[in-house]
Amino acid sequence: LELLVEEITLIQQGREAELPRPVPFRGYVAQARLGVSRAEHEAFFGAMLGDVDEPTAPFGLLDVQGDGTRVREARARLDAGLSRRLRAEAQRHGVSAATLFHLAWALVLAKATGKDDVVFGTVLFGRMDGGEGAGRALGLFINTLPVRMRLGARDLRACLAGMHEALTRLLQHEHARLSLAQRCSGLQGGAPLFSAMLNYRYAPRREAGPDAAEGMGWDGVRVLASEERTNYPVTLSVDDLGEGFELAAQIHEEVDARRVCGYVLAALEGVVQALAADDGRPAALAADLVPMPAAEREALEAWGTNARRHDAVPPVHRQIELQARRTPQAVALVFG
Repeated sequence: LELLVEEITLIQQGREAELPRPVPFRGYVAQARLGVSRAEHEAFFGAMLGDVDEPTAPFGLLDVQGDGTRVREARARLDAGLSRRLRAEAQRHGVSAATLFHLAWALVLAKATGKDDVVFGTVLFGRMDGGEGAGRALGLFINTLPVRMRLGARDLRACLAGMHEALTRLLQHEHARLSLAQRCSGLQGGAPLFSAMLNYRYAPRREAGPDAAEGMGWDGVRVLASEERTNYPVTLSVDDLGEGFELAAQIHEEVDARRVCGYVLAALEGVVQALAADDGRPAALAADLVPMPAAEREALEAWGTNARRHDAVPPVHRQIELQARRTPQAVALVFG
């Protein structure tokens, strides 16, 4: 969009001669179709997904063909301290910040599905291997492909390394069709492979002020509003603002999107704390990390404590014991 505005600005200012040479979209099409063979794609996704025989459907939400009208959105900004620590741990472990977000999302999905082996969609930029000049070409390059995370009994450092490797290898297949990846799984009957997505995107915020419009090149023109919709029932977008981060959860109305943001923030805090505790001891197990805000955890613990007593009324199992003592020879149960 920035490049589009830049080119329109040059035209409005009568500076058409400064426009860069257009990069045809057909170059990307050729790269996508001829770069990596179908057989290579099938071998890669077959190895990744061949033994996956049930969908990853957090909160039981499986319909991936909705129209977005029942999706609700919530946003949450990471505080500056967590953002700094997250970037520091990513750098210390030789991975991108995006990798940490993918790992945190996998932890949330594991708890939301009750599984320690999850698959979710990740949105790929599409221009990393889009051919010469792809950085300036107008057109749709993005692609959604599955990524798998086996948590099991692995520690967080091993999971982080595994996620980094998975994303690095996936980039080599960023132009593959999602339908091809789906067919390489063990799912039968056209069931969706996943119903949750993660979209990590670079979105630096422009500073507001009297010169902001002039910097865009359109004096007196400003963006009033924008709206996103997705057919996936569980979508998390992460806006990388340069220093900080902002989450945007778009979730089917059956599940509170604000709570999902809270789970992700708790997962990120847990991951960063566990990775920072590098004192020679084994890292925390991924399965032991509970991505739940402290307030919600305290509420659950309080609900599980029943302070009321009913000493005057014997519970049903005591009454059964008393009846058995009174009539020890009586038939207790007849079956068939």
